[in-house]
This record gives sequence, structure tokens and C-alpha cells, in this order.
Amino acid sequence: MVKVLTLLAPAPYKSTMFGFSLQKLLFTGLVIAAIFYGFRWFTQMQARRDQNVRRRAKGGKPRSTGANRESTAAADDIETMVECKVCGSFVASGSARSCGRDDCPYPD
Repeated sequence: MVKVLTLLAPAPYKSTMFGFSLQKLLFTGLVIAAIFYGFRWFTQMQARRDQNVRRRAKGGKPRSTGANRESTAAADDIETMVECKVCGSFVASGSARSCGRDDCPYPD
């Protein structure tokens, strides 16, 4: 019988590789928690975004968050413009005044 000499011997089977250890359990738990809370945060942000879109479609103002308080304060100063049916000029809907024509629908 001929013996074959190989340079690389097969690695011995390490049973600890497939065993449970505290480090592996903690790491797995942290990964699962990070995925869970990340998904939860993402769905909450998406729900808020959808709710703001629905409010805007109904004519309401979007809900203010801490990050965009300055932009919502500026948005409070904005008025909707409407076109005058007589002269065609645009005027603020809340404070529309007469353009000076006799047939203008807005008060003086």
C-alpha cells in the first residue's frame, strides 16, 4: 500500500464554533433589537409623512416638528392668492381689496 504525503492536513473539528456563548447571544440580540427599532422608527416617520400629506390635501397645516419650527413659522405668514374675476390680478384671499374698478367684486 502506498501512502500519500500531503502538505496540508485537514483542520480539526472545533465544536466551540457552533456552540453558544454569551458574546454570540448578546451580539445576536443587539442586531435583532437594532433591526426592530430601526424598522419601527422608519414606519413612524413614514406614517407622519403620510399624515402631513393628507392634512395638506384637506387644506390644513402640517404638524410641526422640532426640526422645522422656523420653516413652519414662515409658512404661517404665507397667504393663498386668488385671481380677481374682473381684472385678472391676484390678491391675497384673506385681505382682498378693491382694485379701483367699478365692477370689482372685492370691498374697498
